Formats: sequence, structure tokens, C-alpha cells
Amino acid sequence: MPWRYERAASGSSAHVFGAEISYGILRNGQIGLELPLAAVDHGAETTWGLAGLRAFGLYNFTTESGSWPAVSLRADLAMPVGANGGDATRGGMQVLATRSFGAQRIHANLSAAAGPDDGALVESLPRWSAGLAIDRTFIRESLLLIGEMYALRHATDEPTQAMVSIGARWQLTPTLVVDGGVGRRLSNAGPDVTVTFGLSHAFAVSALLPSVQRAPAPGRPR
Repeated sequence: MPWRYERAASGSSAHVFGAEISYGILRNGQIGLELPLAAVDHGAETTWGLAGLRAFGLYNFTTESGSWPAVSLRADLAMPVGANGGDATRGGMQVLATRSFGAQRIHANLSAAAGPDDGALVESLPRWSAGLAIDRTFIRESLLLIGEMYALRHATDEPTQAMVSIGARWQLTPTLVVDGGVGRRLSNAGPDVTVTFGLSHAFAVSALLPSVQRAPAPGRPR
């Protein structure tokens, strides 16, 4: 359940509530859906509505071994659903790599998307993006601090955005994680300030189903 706030130099702002669920369909892979709800303030009026529907899948091809990083591939399909969801479907691929150095890890992500410019007000799938980040764990790996820099372009006729951000993640329990961060643009384009907050919960599907009482085997006492 992530929430994000963006404020632009023009005075416009947006609140995005990006409800997301994913399922580990394979040992090293998952599929998921994201259905964000956004409130976009243009100054004179505020537009409420869904900001598209996104389906995604991720597969971890390798884990860290020797000098090799962990590498994953993610596929996204963004569909125009809702008042803030744009008017075109776009698909994209992203490569994610992670390498650990003691308590630190370095991350490198690179993505590209194909399809017409979607015109989405928020949550647009970027035409391309590239980012670098470093994180460090503390307190028996329950606390993680991270800093990142990235660049992206949403549409072919828009300028490139460059951002820097810092954040933290705290694992409250083995299945409950809370995170937050703040960001600032480095380029002339992009939001002046971004603030994020998220809550993640992992659970087993079997925990949602009623327990089944098996019939005793023949000849055994009840």
C-alpha cells in the first residue's frame, strides 16, 4: 500500500495511492497487479480517479555468486483505466542488478517501454529510465537506509527528468515492512519534491482459506 506525494514548480501537486498485490507463482518469479488511485491538483480544480491498471511479472535469473551480481528481469503492461490513466497502452521491460559488499549493496536498473505516448497524468510507464542506488543495513538487518539517483523520460517530446532521493525501510516483523523517502529534482523538468510512504505485508494464500478436516483412515480411532 504505497502512497506518494509530488509537487511541481508550477504549483500543481498529486497524491497517489498505489494499491498493489503480487503472487510468487514460481520459486524465483512473481506476477502482480497495481491499481493506483490519484488526486491531481491543477490549481483551479482537482481530478480524482484511477491512474491506470498495471500488470507485471518479475523473474530472478541469478543470485549473487563470486563476482556476479543478482540479475532480474521485469515486464510491465500499463493500461489506460480511469480519469488519470491516460489514453494508450504501453509495455516495457526492466533489467535489475544487485551486488553486495559487506553491509552495503549497489543496485543498477535500466528500463525501456514501447507503444504510443500514453498521456497519463501520473504513474506513466517511462519511455526509458536508468538508475543507480546504494543501501546499507543496520540493527541485525532490520533497518535499511538507501540513496539513489535516476533519470527518465515519460514521452518522446518531453525533457529528461533527473532525480535524487533518500529513504529507509524498517522490517517490523518477518512479514510486515514499512518504508519512506523524500526526493528532489536535479534537472529543470520533474517534480520539485516527492514524498513516499509504504506498507507491505506478506502472507500465504492458504492462510486465507478455511481449514479442511480430513476424514480418519479406516480402522483408526476417531
